[in-house]
Amino acid sequence: MKMMFASRCQQGMRDENQDRTGAELDDQKACFLVCDGVAGLPGGDMAAQLVRDTLLTQLQHHDTFTPESTRAAIEHCQQVLIEAQGNNPNVSQMSTTLAALFIDREKQLAWWAHAGDSRVYHFRHGVLNQVTRDHSLAQQLREAGYENTGINSNLLYNALGVDPARPATFSEVITLADGDAFLVCSDGFWLNLTTHEMELALRMVNACEEWLTLMEQAVNRSVKSDNLSALAVWIGEPQEATLLYSQADAARFLPSRY
Repeated sequence: MKMMFASRCQQGMRDENQDRTGAELDDQKACFLVCDGVAGLPGGDMAAQLVRDTLLTQLQHHDTFTPESTRAAIEHCQQVLIEAQGNNPNVSQMSTTLAALFIDREKQLAWWAHAGDSRVYHFRHGVLNQVTRDHSLAQQLREAGYENTGINSNLLYNALGVDPARPATFSEVITLADGDAFLVCSDGFWLNLTTHEMELALRMVNACEEWLTLMEQAVNRSVKSDNLSALAVWIGEPQEATLLYSQADAARFLPSRY
C-alpha cells in the first residue's frame, strides 16, 4: 500500500513551542501523532514530549498492532505521565493533548484516537469524511446550539494528565481506500483554516508535501498566534481522486501580485 506523509512543527507568537509531532512506520504499520502541551500550567512541553516518546516506543516493541493494543499503549502513556507528575512537584499538573492516527498497512485498515482539541481529519475523494470531536467546552456549547459565545476555545475537559483521568476517544476502524487523505494537527493549525479551505488545497496539489505547504502558507498569512503543528498523510494517489481546481479555488491560497 503506497503511503506518503509530510510534517510541520513551528513556533507562533508564544514564548515556547509545546507542540510535538511524531511518526513511526514500517512495512506492516504506521502511526502519526501530534501532542500539544496544555498551556497555563508548568510542564506542558515535558508532557507532550513524554507522551510522544512513550507511545512511539510502545508501538516499536509491541508484537501486535490492533485497536486494542494501541488503546493499551495510550493507557500506558497516561500512567507514565501520572508517575512523572508524582515524581516532580514542579510539574504535578502537566498535561497534553493527543491526536494519533494508526494504520495497518497489511490489512489496509485505519483508526485514530484523541484527547483534547488536537484533531484528526479524514478526507475521501477530496471531501471531508470525518473529524474528531474536541474535548472542549467550546465544542459542547456548539453542539448545544450556542455560537460565538466568546468562550476560550482552550478550555478542555479532557487531556492526558488531567485529574480525574479520562480515557482517550477512539474512532471506529475503517477500511482504507485509494485516494484517502488524513490531517493530524494541533488547534493552532485548524483554528486558522476552514475544512472547505483544506478541501480546496487538496484539489490543487500533486503531492502530500505540497498539500501541507499550501495550507501552511494560508495559515501564515492569517493572524498566527499559536504554535503550528500538523502531519499530512496520503494513501495511494489522492490527486487522482480529487477534482481539478478552479481559479476561485486558487484565489484563497495564491498570494496576490499587487
